[in-house]
Amino acid sequence: MTKKQAPIAERPEPGGLIQKIRNLVEYLELSHLELRKVTWPSSKETRATSIAVLIFVVIMAIFLGLVDLGLSKLIGLVLS
Repeated sequence: MTKKQAPIAERPEPGGLIQKIRNLVEYLELSHLELRKVTWPSSKETRATSIAVLIFVVIMAIFLGLVDLGLSKLIGLVLS
């Protein structure tokens, strides 16, 4: 009988530590190439979107606080 070989994806790669280091270096190089393709926002765009998020957070905090207060009063009336 012949021994079945594992599919290529399941076979352990020869080389051990050296191969892992090569894989890490390749990963870092590819990551660096991808990061160079990113269009980073300008300082002005970052500031504008940050302010928009902060305003939204404040509005939602006020809204949820009012809803919580209203439901607390309603539960207090029902239970008293």
